[in-house]
Amino acid sequence: MTYRAPVRDIRFILDHVVGYAQVTGTARFQGATPDLTEAILTEAGRLCSDVLAPLNRVGDLHPARLENGVVVSPPGFAEGYRAIAEGGWVGMAARPEHGGMGLPIALALSVDEMMSGACLALHLKPLLTKGQIEALEHHGSDALKALYLPKLTSGEWSGTMNLTEPHAGTDVGSLRSKAVPNGDGTYAISGQKIFITWGDSDLVSNVCHLVLARLPDGVPGTKGISLFMVPKFLPDAAGNPGRRNSLRVVSLEHKLGIHGSPTCVMQFEDATGWLVGEPHRGMAAMFTMMNNARLSVAAQGVGVAEAALQHALAYAAGRRQGVTPLSRDGAIIEHADVRRMLAAMRAEVFAARAIALSCAVAIDMGQATGAADWQARAAFLTPIAKAWCTDTACAVAHQGVQVHGGMGFIEETGAAQFLRDARILPIYEGTNGIQAMDLVGRKMADGGEVAFRLIDEVQRGAEAARSRLPDLAGDVWAAAEALREGTEALLAMDLNDRFAGAMAYLRAFARVLGGQAHLKAALADGGREALARVMIRRLLPEHGALLAEAREGAAGLYAVGADDLAA
Repeated sequence: MTYRAPVRDIRFILDHVVGYAQVTGTARFQGATPDLTEAILTEAGRLCSDVLAPLNRVGDLHPARLENGVVVSPPGFAEGYRAIAEGGWVGMAARPEHGGMGLPIALALSVDEMMSGACLALHLKPLLTKGQIEALEHHGSDALKALYLPKLTSGEWSGTMNLTEPHAGTDVGSLRSKAVPNGDGTYAISGQKIFITWGDSDLVSNVCHLVLARLPDGVPGTKGISLFMVPKFLPDAAGNPGRRNSLRVVSLEHKLGIHGSPTCVMQFEDATGWLVGEPHRGMAAMFTMMNNARLSVAAQGVGVAEAALQHALAYAAGRRQGVTPLSRDGAIIEHADVRRMLAAMRAEVFAARAIALSCAVAIDMGQATGAADWQARAAFLTPIAKAWCTDTACAVAHQGVQVHGGMGFIEETGAAQFLRDARILPIYEGTNGIQAMDLVGRKMADGGEVAFRLIDEVQRGAEAARSRLPDLAGDVWAAAEALREGTEALLAMDLNDRFAGAMAYLRAFARVLGGQAHLKAALADGGREALARVMIRRLLPEHGALLAEAREGAAGLYAVGADDLAA
């Protein structure tokens, strides 16, 4: 497999599409100068292309395994992880007082994307640690911060999050794990958790688990859940790993993809833990980590899509098959249908990357300015980014297999791995259906205020572009107007009717945002107009059908009975 980090495209989007200059113009992030940004992207790109990418196939063929209760990583992962940790990449966005760089989320997310494209299975390890760092920064006591953050930030220790139980997936409030006070400020944590990414590792000296559990006086449901730090090894007086805590890996899941990443069943048996945040406020603390992770998963989607596209493009450029419109014995990239697939794949990857980075810029601006408008924008874009970018990963990887033809179905070509690895992305960190329901529910509890502001922004940009690209600008403006009308119709529905069309509405919104991103790109660089035409003339029209579906409500779905489904 070949993978080259898309540094040029990322830098272009930061500079010309998502307004990264606003971020670096704030007092908080003024140190992220253009030169520093370029240096970080270039060096991260080199690491991803030269060091991490060769490990991707290795992890697929030689999965993580459990030996004598300890997870053994695939060959080469130790060296790859060491390069990530020693390069300071884990703590890019972490606060400087604990050893972090304090850089913008938009820049850190760009690196996340490249690392995910290079080797998703390995990058999941530092990715979960980054989310734990943020949760502790916001909710941890001073003592927990002082002990854990420097080691997590350096990559010496790693972090996980433990939510799901065998009987409690999306319904986290039904969890049974319990926490009993020990009388000395610690708690005895008992219960079983499943789907714990990198729940154990031979790459670090300690694995730190954030675990959701219920105190004896915790009420039923999510309002009675607390969050605890439960390390694999209890820190000694010097803050180094001491005696083993009473937790263990029961087994590793056998998965469709990301074989190099161990997905653990964890058992906690009166394990010693420390409360993170306030009692019974564990979900609020964990959501800090989950929201970080949801945008990071969006970056994973873009990364895998980019890698799948590069793989398909290399094959199409080298595979010669018959007479084409351009030559007598041309590569298959010269056939119209193959060119259609590749062009659509590239347009989709560009749009998804722009949506994810636009969300990251909003987070940075919200942090830097404290402005409620930026914070609301970030909250609104997060479910769109997570769902759209991960669906894009699956769609692009699927098309990548198709470009290969029969060889795509053969594992040796490597095309299938991208599809297998991508398939988890729409599922974990909140399924994409949950993201869509969140978008049309909680995120539109403001009466659609943020949605309408984004639509207004698209239309203002399209109006400004009419003199230079009148047909493309007109199409984007009209799509935004249809989205406005669809949003008004959605807001008039009851909640379950909204839910029935939530996924279609989210996809329609993403289509419009993607059209906006390509229009901006074509205005900034005329050489990108051809790709913008692929997006706006061939892909954007899908928004109409999606909005029609979003208006249908739930009645027609419930009219389909169990017998109809079984027929």
